[in-house]
Amino acid sequence: MPSGFDSWRFEVASRTHPGLVREANEDHCATFCDEECSGLIVADGVSGFQGGHEASRIAVQRTIEAFRAEPRSVRPAKRLYRAVQRANIAVHDLALAVPELSGMATTLTAVVLVSGELFSVHIGDCRLYLYRDGRLLQLSKDHTVTGERVRLGLLSKTRAKYHPGRSTLTRGLGRELIARVDQISTRVAEHDVLVVCSDGIHGLIDDAEIAGLCGLPSAEALCEALIGAANARGSPDNVTAAVARVTGAPPSGARGRSLSERLFRMRGA
Repeated sequence: MPSGFDSWRFEVASRTHPGLVREANEDHCATFCDEECSGLIVADGVSGFQGGHEASRIAVQRTIEAFRAEPRSVRPAKRLYRAVQRANIAVHDLALAVPELSGMATTLTAVVLVSGELFSVHIGDCRLYLYRDGRLLQLSKDHTVTGERVRLGLLSKTRAKYHPGRSTLTRGLGRELIARVDQISTRVAEHDVLVVCSDGIHGLIDDAEIAGLCGLPSAEALCEALIGAANARGSPDNVTAAVARVTGAPPSGARGRSLSERLFRMRGA
């Protein structure tokens, strides 16, 4: 879906697929646009199909609704943070009210693009990648047992890929009344590609292959290629991707930095 503001042009797309083993899909995704911004969101439900499906659906729906309801006078980063917290409360309260949904939760990574900047709220193990100048950088942190051990230097990335705790979450939306989320922000540049994907994709496709696919000519083609690559490996999990490609120069003064510089700041990590 092409979008943009003045000379700053970009396109967004999102796709989800149940994979080749599971009959049901616990993932949800969406793109959204208004007159000043565009967004991507991916959620991967946990706690069994019924609860996981509902948790991810509600999280995506409520985040978008709450973001749009926030006054435009509020900074985009704060609007997004508040929206995700409202979605968290919705999932949390429904899990308490409906016995069949008890314990449900979801991961969630949401991104908005505003005036040449990216703002994201992240919890769980869906990933946010930035592809620039032939290089791929993971902006988000995996909130998993193995992710934390890798960051502490207790486990190598190679061993983490096959560790039994690689899918064990340490955080999730809906588990607590106030969610511990990471907030990420960075400038974006012309030709940048942003990828948000569930672990059904990044668990099967390594970063080098994702980077190779980022040269595809459209956001929709990249979504389809990521899902196709995961399915070609048998995809035992649901597979979901949301992509934004920046096709026009961001507003003056919002120039992207080199990946060798510090590209993002994180609060609440």
